[in-house]
Amino acid sequence: MKVLISGASVAGPALAFLLHRDGHEVTVVERAPALRDSGYAVDFRGAAFEALADLGILEEVRGHATGMRGTDLLDAGGNRVGELPAEHFAGELEVPKRDLTRILHAHTAQKVRYVFDDSVNAIEQDADGVRVGFERAAPDTYDLVVGADGIYSVVRRLVFGPHSEAIRHLGLSGVGFTAPNRLGLDHRGALWQSSGRAVYAFSAADPERMSVSLSFASDSPKLDLLDRAEQERITGERMAGAGWIVPRLLDDMSAATDLYVSSACQVHLDRWSEGRVVLLGDAGYCAAPTSGMGTSQALIGARTLARHLAGSGGDHTKAFAAYEQELRPYVAENQETGREGARSFGAH
Repeated sequence: MKVLISGASVAGPALAFLLHRDGHEVTVVERAPALRDSGYAVDFRGAAFEALADLGILEEVRGHATGMRGTDLLDAGGNRVGELPAEHFAGELEVPKRDLTRILHAHTAQKVRYVFDDSVNAIEQDADGVRVGFERAAPDTYDLVVGADGIYSVVRRLVFGPHSEAIRHLGLSGVGFTAPNRLGLDHRGALWQSSGRAVYAFSAADPERMSVSLSFASDSPKLDLLDRAEQERITGERMAGAGWIVPRLLDDMSAATDLYVSSACQVHLDRWSEGRVVLLGDAGYCAAPTSGMGTSQALIGARTLARHLAGSGGDHTKAFAAYEQELRPYVAENQETGREGARSFGAH
């Protein structure tokens, strides 16, 4: 079949690899002008290792492990009061997200067609195929369309309805960036919490730099969609008066070239497919960053979808139904973990 995948982060390229291996003609379209270089470290748990092995990249991914040794718990004044084991944040294996996306792209770049700096803007389907319009490229027709384009999925909005009907905010927003290693962290993390606000920082590959996330209670995920100046202004307001080294971290945020904004949200839908269009990963069933399962869920979802397409004898309706039936209990469990994680950070 001729398949279009929207999104070139983790779920999209993983599915592209598997579909090409099964003989399909695959195109991946990505709104960003190049591979995204921002984002937190990602970790793998449980069955995600089987997916990495199936993709043939497990050992290569292991070579980029952050090697975290634990996280110090700090009080409001920045004093160490406890420790969390490495696996609490890093799972069984943790790597920088940019390394994972580069590996997936390298393993698929010669097998599937990538189109960067473009996005889907229209979808019409009938019994014979899906007619897709693009912001830049000429329209084309596909047998299947996969929305693997994140929590604000264009494919989901065009086919399933507005974001407001699918996205549930968990009361927490935050920003991430890299900064000078002001805490002298060495393959360790530090977690500071006070009055509905939190700072998590860690340093792994580069001893001179640390990755930082600033999180705070919020009423909606609107921060994600604002321009950078507004994102910085709101973050500064919410973190004002926090003490410790937070003022210096706010200055680092303004200077960062890799600012990443992400609210804790989940995606809930009654169905993950409509006709010849199907959703994958965060686009269909985001469990929130607080679940720690986003990347594992994306990889397992891609493998599950590809397996059912391969075993359906070309019947996409049958494949989509089986994919959803198998994966929903796993997703429900991860989403509950995501809600618990948000509450533990003081979100409402």
